[in-house]
Amino acid sequence: MKHITIVTPCFNELENVEPLHDQIAAVMATLPNYTYDHLYIDNASTDGTDAILRRLAAQDPHVRVIFNTRNFGHIRSPYHGLLQGEGDAVICMASDLQDPPALIPQFIARWEEGYKVVMGVKSSSQETPLFYFLRTAYYRILHSLSDVDLIEHFTGFGLYDRTVIQTLRQIRDPYPYFRGLIAELGYKKAIIPFEQPRRVRGLTKNNFYTLYDMAMLGLTNYSKVPLRMATMLGFGSALVSFLVGLAYLIYKLIAWQNFSLGLAPVIVGLFFFGSVQLIFLGILGEYIGAIYTQVLNRPLVIEQERINFPPRPTDGV
Repeated sequence: MKHITIVTPCFNELENVEPLHDQIAAVMATLPNYTYDHLYIDNASTDGTDAILRRLAAQDPHVRVIFNTRNFGHIRSPYHGLLQGEGDAVICMASDLQDPPALIPQFIARWEEGYKVVMGVKSSSQETPLFYFLRTAYYRILHSLSDVDLIEHFTGFGLYDRTVIQTLRQIRDPYPYFRGLIAELGYKKAIIPFEQPRRVRGLTKNNFYTLYDMAMLGLTNYSKVPLRMATMLGFGSALVSFLVGLAYLIYKLIAWQNFSLGLAPVIVGLFFFGSVQLIFLGILGEYIGAIYTQVLNRPLVIEQERINFPPRPTDGV
C-alpha cells in the first residue's frame, strides 16, 4: 500500500487544528488503499495550540508533531515540515482550512496518472476582492519578469511525489521561494483549480511585512530585470541630463541677457533623480540581502520535540 504524508504548518491555530484533523481523517477513510500520516509542524504557538496537538497525537497514531524552538517564520517552517515527509507522496496544506482537504482524493488520482506535482490553484477566492486583484496583479508582473514559468495563484497547496521531495532535500535552500522552486524544477505537473473559502476561525497571520517579504523573495530569486532596469534608467537619465544641460547652455549663449534658469527646475530635478536612486538602492539591497541569507546557510528551523515519529538511526535505537 502506498503511503501519503500530509503536512500542515501551524502557528496560533487553536481553533483550526482539530477540525482540520477531523476533516483529513474523514477524507483518508474514503481511501482505504492508502496509509497515511498527518504531520503538524508547530512554529512555537503561544495560544495553546501545542496542547491540542499533544492530545491529538495521543489519541490518533496517524498524527505526528514537530515543535520548533521558536517562530522561524512563514517560509522556513513550512518548507522544513515538507522535507520531513516520508510518504510516497507528500501533500502540503495550510492549517486554516482555506486549503480544502476535500481535494486530497483528486490530488492522489492525478498523481496515480503519473504526475509528479499536483497543484491546487485558486481560480477564485472569497477574500476581499481588492486583495485578490492585487495578488493577481503581482503574479502577472512577476510572471512577465521571471526566468521560469510561474503559476498564478499557486501558494504551495498540492501533492509532491517522493522524487520531488528528494530533489528539494539536495538543494538545501535556507530561505526558498517554494512556488518558484517547484516551477523551476520542471517536473510534470497537473493543476486542480478550486475556490478558496473564507477563513472561518481565528485571524490570518499574514500582514504587510510577510506579504512584502514573499513578494520581494519571488522577485529577487527569479528575475534580474529590476537590476537591468536600474542600469538602463541610469544611462537614460544621464543622456537626458546631458541633452537638457546642452540645450540650456546653447540657449544661455544665444540669449545671455534675457534667459534666467531659476531654482524650480533644479530642485525638481534633484528630487526626481534622488528618488530614483533611493528606489534602486533599495532593490539592490534586496538582492544583497538574499545573497547574504544564502551565504549564512543557517538551518531552516531548530526542532524542540518530535511526537509519534519512528526512531531514527541517529537516536541509537
